[in-house]
Amino acid sequence: MKEIPGIIRPELQQLPQVKDRMTFLYLERCKLNRRDSAIEVMDEDGTVDIPAAAISVLMLGPGSSITHRAMELIGDAGVTVIWVGEHGVRYYASGRPLTKRSGLLLQQAKLVSNQRLHLAVVRKMYAMRFPTEDVSKLTLQQLRGREGSRVREIYRKLSKQYGVSWRGREYNPDDFFESNAVNQALSAGHVCLYGLAHAVIVALGCSPGLGFVHVGHELSFVYDLADLYKAEITIPIAFEAASQDLQDLPAYVRRKVRDAMVEGHILGRMVCDLHHLLADDDEAEEIDEDNVIYLWDNIKETVPNAISYHMDVTS
Repeated sequence: MKEIPGIIRPELQQLPQVKDRMTFLYLERCKLNRRDSAIEVMDEDGTVDIPAAAISVLMLGPGSSITHRAMELIGDAGVTVIWVGEHGVRYYASGRPLTKRSGLLLQQAKLVSNQRLHLAVVRKMYAMRFPTEDVSKLTLQQLRGREGSRVREIYRKLSKQYGVSWRGREYNPDDFFESNAVNQALSAGHVCLYGLAHAVIVALGCSPGLGFVHVGHELSFVYDLADLYKAEITIPIAFEAASQDLQDLPAYVRRKVRDAMVEGHILGRMVCDLHHLLADDDEAEEIDEDNVIYLWDNIKETVPNAISYHMDVTS
């Protein structure tokens, strides 16, 4: 058989762990191709090669085109791709797991479908927002009220600090310029945060749609995870950006968010936080790397795969 040019497809275990990758890369008005194990980016200024396995999220803006070979490499490397509009409005995202295991996905489904366990995860999320408080006795309604007050106070404080008027979160997904500068900056920043959260969730084999605080949307868990970092990353950057007379507000916000993600080690923290949220301390067990496919059993839950289970019906 004739060999196909290019590198050998890497095994999943050979790829960098998701926490070791760069956060996201935004490209527009360029053409993307494949050169060996790198994404070749060409525009009017020249050509640059980017190692595919070093990226978590690839954001493709207006005027960008990508070849089938490049998408094949991106899929093999487990990169999440987001197609965005002129000003960072998210259109569509795709990604694939960097793991062969389904353990976290099964655990996520178990926690979502059990009311008591579901509430326990919600409490964990709010406890991460209020690290100095005991939220174990608060009802879900009280937790929502506490979070609403916290966010309003953050907006009020930043509005006063940067001299930016704040009348609430107002935006039109179909018209970026309909909202004011601070809401435009929030939209641009949140897209980057959602992209990174989506990449981490998919890379670890979880479902973006099985959320705990947010439910009923294909990206519910993405919003859950991203919300843990908005007060630290995107909201302050949005007010700081809105206080300036910027020629390209979305581009400025993306650069600031990217730098803040690197400085705050957000990618690694997302991985750790996701494991913490889905952890079941009572049933923690090691999963055999060499045998990650099991057969379901109604008594033992799982039994080994690739074994002939012969029963002597004559005895």
